[in-house]
Amino acid sequence: MIYILMYWTFNFLLHVAFCFVSDMAMRQTPLTCSGHTRPVVDLAFSGITPYGYFLISACKDGKPMLRQGDTGDWIGTFLGHKGAVWGATLNNDATKAATAAADFTAKVWDAVSGDEVLTLSHKHIVKSVNFTLDSKHLLTGGNDKMLRIFDMIKPDAEPQEIAGHSGAIKKALWCNNDKHILSAADDRTVRLWDRSSAEVVKSLSFEASVSSMEYMPEEEILVVTYGKTISFFNALSLDLIKTVDAPASIHSASLHPDKDFFVAGGDDFKIYKYDYSTKEELESYKGHFGPVHCVRFSPDGELYASGSEDGTLRLWQTVVGKTYGLWKCVLPEELISDICDASYPATTELKA
Repeated sequence: MIYILMYWTFNFLLHVAFCFVSDMAMRQTPLTCSGHTRPVVDLAFSGITPYGYFLISACKDGKPMLRQGDTGDWIGTFLGHKGAVWGATLNNDATKAATAAADFTAKVWDAVSGDEVLTLSHKHIVKSVNFTLDSKHLLTGGNDKMLRIFDMIKPDAEPQEIAGHSGAIKKALWCNNDKHILSAADDRTVRLWDRSSAEVVKSLSFEASVSSMEYMPEEEILVVTYGKTISFFNALSLDLIKTVDAPASIHSASLHPDKDFFVAGGDDFKIYKYDYSTKEELESYKGHFGPVHCVRFSPDGELYASGSEDGTLRLWQTVVGKTYGLWKCVLPEELISDICDASYPATTELKA
């Protein structure tokens, strides 16, 4: 009876240690998603659907891929582009995908079947695509310095064109319930446009070319990276909220849905994690074998994804050691050894 009690106690302690070991004792172990053959330059998550959430990646190999968001499991590849794919997005319920490519086209796909739905011709390389909330319009931007709005209900209609940037457009996003547009370009500006009038409401100028831009609709926050700097703005007024300087040139940054943390990646192959309130660097991880081109938090905030020059996507846990997706709560070997050393001798003596 005593032996059984001690055996149960040992297993209970082991279970507790497995599930409650501190983050400090755990090591970040990213999930590596292979399949691309060239640099991964953009990625985007869908919203949370009844089937989970999904992740799309854009790559210079011209073959954007769809994956299960929480595990990274490959679902399918969208085949049809004849050049590097620079941008990719999913609508909120993950039924549609859109891609922007060097073949002077943007394409719209059925994300369930993988079929190509529309090919939208442009005059130059397309870098950015973004759906409205109702998925009825698609916003594009690219090297011809022009914003275009395509009607998904009337695909044969001429798109609305908005001119103003003097450099190639890197990113274009809907904001304020699709009433406004945010655009970032090589002319070192970010501009806020009124959708109805197609006029600039306000603009920001930077010392270096903007490398990425993320919009958080819940809090109306705009995240912009340029050089080694990560800046946060009110998306409607473009008033500066805060600025953080990183140790290396940053290509992309993403804010956690709860605004607890933000992550960034760039030239030094590392992923940096910061406290949003204090701006303190909490951790840095080196898992990629090339510069990090894009990072994004999942819609539930449990993980963030990164894409790199090394041709891989990696999924990282927000809370290291938490059981989620393919991650299982694992006790470090040294702690297992300590528990075994402390528990087994006592059990043996009682049995004798």
